[in-house]
Amino acid sequence: MSNLAKAFQNGRAFIPFITCGDPDIETTAAAVREAVKNGADGIVLGIPFSDPTAEGPVIQAANIRALKGGVNTPKIFELVQSLRRDVAVPVAFMTYANVVFSYGTESFVSTCRDIGVDGLILPDIPYEEKDDFLPVCRRYGVELISMIAPTTAERIGMIAGEAEGFLYIVPGNGRSGGISDLSEIVRIIRENTALPCVVGAESGAFEQAAQADLDGVIVSTSVIELLERYGKDAPKYIGEYVKAMKDGLR
Repeated sequence: MSNLAKAFQNGRAFIPFITCGDPDIETTAAAVREAVKNGADGIVLGIPFSDPTAEGPVIQAANIRALKGGVNTPKIFELVQSLRRDVAVPVAFMTYANVVFSYGTESFVSTCRDIGVDGLILPDIPYEEKDDFLPVCRRYGVELISMIAPTTAERIGMIAGEAEGFLYIVPGNGRSGGISDLSEIVRIIRENTALPCVVGAESGAFEQAAQADLDGVIVSTSVIELLERYGKDAPKYIGEYVKAMKDGLR
């Protein structure tokens, strides 16, 4: 069993997303530890990028704050190495292709392996371009996690059939003309893979996630809003939020 799979061993998983370095690395470390102490089944760590096109305004602002504070990829690697002394839950990075390319793809992924990062999410890499990263990820045992947005049944099945780690569903409103019903997306995924599937959701969408028989949720905006509001004091509130949301999932 991969380490990522362990996030789903005890029922529906709650996985918070935290932007590294917002407002500083020390706060990120404290926030991760509080989240895990209060029931987080895994952690997605965002490596800030100057042009996070796939993000909404809250996370874009977090990226800007973190970069202004001087965070960079080597500092984030040091952060994870330190966290791994006492944090055992699965950890994935979420960032953009340029961050990986600029560091050097092989060096980036091999360092992920060395420090205990289990997965990599690259929202700006479409299915057709995943082979720029997939062979390197497989070489070092870092699972490249696929994202699925509203699209055709054929494309959902194609992505799911070749996925690793888990499927990350990005909800939409159907304006693209693709399938936007969450239950239908999950049904198609289940026909093509046994991997867990999670949805990017905030607290108001948990009931929908349960109805769609999902294996977990990744929550980003609500967590980042706590960091924006409370700054260095945010870890305490993040812990309380995670506990409340995890209890709700149960």
